[in-house]
Amino acid sequence: MTLVPLPAFADNYIWMLQDGHNAIVVDPGDAGPVFDALGRGNLQLAAILVTHHHADHTGGVAALHAATGAQVFGPARERIPEPSTPLAQGDHAEALGLRFEVIDIPGHTAGHIAFFLPADPRNAAAGGLAPLLFCGDTLFSGGCGRLFEGTPAQMLASLEALAALPGDTLVCCGHEYTLANLRFAQSVEPGNADLTHYMAHCEALRARGEPTLPSQLATERKINPFLRSREATVSRAVHAHAGLPAQAAPAEVFAALRQWKNDFR
Repeated sequence: MTLVPLPAFADNYIWMLQDGHNAIVVDPGDAGPVFDALGRGNLQLAAILVTHHHADHTGGVAALHAATGAQVFGPARERIPEPSTPLAQGDHAEALGLRFEVIDIPGHTAGHIAFFLPADPRNAAAGGLAPLLFCGDTLFSGGCGRLFEGTPAQMLASLEALAALPGDTLVCCGHEYTLANLRFAQSVEPGNADLTHYMAHCEALRARGEPTLPSQLATERKINPFLRSREATVSRAVHAHAGLPAQAAPAEVFAALRQWKNDFR
């Protein structure tokens, strides 16, 4: 089983898992790159996983399903192209011998879900790739998604749920936003040596035309301010930037951090 990021639009990634014969794709906003990859590899599309309803993640679903008959799995609380199997926290999606756990992660959108593939004997077909996390636009490398439909408290809880997954989890998010996210992260934690090292690593990847993704969750815990909003260094920086009262709740600190990122240039 191999994991392949298929570039789409300006900065999206459509994720593909394929075993040389069949494939699964995640968040195909554009059918074109998927059809191209299927043709190059002589692959049959078995399943489509959708994390949330935004068009840049769903725009290719209908065409792919119509052409291949692939089963579509998506969030139960959002409207995505039909027919689809609706999923929520505690459900599972099964395809190509893989069993994905579904995690509710509202914040970016109200019904956003993630697909987590644990390192489990039942997932032996993954061939050592697991654990894998397909988190859409909730968690990015060095950042998180904008709060279009959810609340800061919801997004904080969603990110903390993802941060609790095993440290060797490969983080497969929906956009190549890493360098911009890391520039903001450095403004929040300029003394973070792990962040400085990771920035240099990602700059080298992009200079070679390579993706910065997938990231690893253990790395994100060290460098991502949105997973570190309770850390003293991040909290102090947010308080100073936003003028928060000393007794500000964690969700208020997180909201101020997200607003700081919204305004960052």
